[in-house]
Amino acid sequence: MQIETVGVIGTGDMGSAVGRTLTDEGHRVITDLSGRSQHSVDLARCAGIEDVKSLERVIEEADLLLSILPPTEAINFAERVAELIRLKSSSLVYADCNAVSPKTVLKIEQFFSALGIEFLDVGIVGAAPRKGNVATRFYVSGQQIGALEKLNNSKIRVINMGTEIGKASALKAAYAGLNKGTQALHATVLLAAERLGVRQMLMRELEESQQQAEVRMKQEVPYLAATAVRFAGEMKEIASTYESVGVTGKIHEGAAWLFEGLAETPLSSETRATLDRSRSLDEAIDIFTRFINKKS
Repeated sequence: MQIETVGVIGTGDMGSAVGRTLTDEGHRVITDLSGRSQHSVDLARCAGIEDVKSLERVIEEADLLLSILPPTEAINFAERVAELIRLKSSSLVYADCNAVSPKTVLKIEQFFSALGIEFLDVGIVGAAPRKGNVATRFYVSGQQIGALEKLNNSKIRVINMGTEIGKASALKAAYAGLNKGTQALHATVLLAAERLGVRQMLMRELEESQQQAEVRMKQEVPYLAATAVRFAGEMKEIASTYESVGVTGKIHEGAAWLFEGLAETPLSSETRATLDRSRSLDEAIDIFTRFINKKS
């Protein structure tokens, strides 16, 4: 099938960058900015994404719809789209690109299979597609993978994982469980060490014996609050994923606790575009220590 018009719902850092990449490749990219934050509106406009003013028009005009939302919004949004498709008798390919568990994505897929609408499970791995970044990986499973493969370019690499819905989400859960789970572990260790009165000594020890971890802490932990709301939901989906195969989810339930705490700090109002890059690890830990609830 031809993919000329792509709908992107969720024009945050990732969604807007995906949209920009696709417009640069000659696709028409559309969205509905109704109710979106000013930050998302500004990102969409800068990316050249066309606001068609309603979700109904996105569904009517898009050949492919990419849902790139916080995981807590994935089910409700998909249900809304499915209902509009039913009412409008529209036809498109729906791609769930959210960080949800295989169980959740299978539930979402049922909304569309009941209508005869093609559905794709997509796990996005890597930084947003921008010049200078390694190509963002779109791991995809489902019947109509060819629809996504048409989006392959120098900044987006589509990886075929076969027809079984849930495989792409499983890969994403495994990857993010390590990557973002490690970020949560680093922040948790530093928070505990601070309250125990040994953080400075710990950092000196890490500088000598685990320099890679020490460097990563300084580079990442001061800015984790900006994505904490999204990451908290993702950690819960990862915990559910692991538990579904007999592996403890408690590690990532703990990570969710950490991100929920970070979301309560003043730093959570930042975006990736407004981060205070001069903030030191010491300053961040001081804020985290004062605002994160001491109760587990």
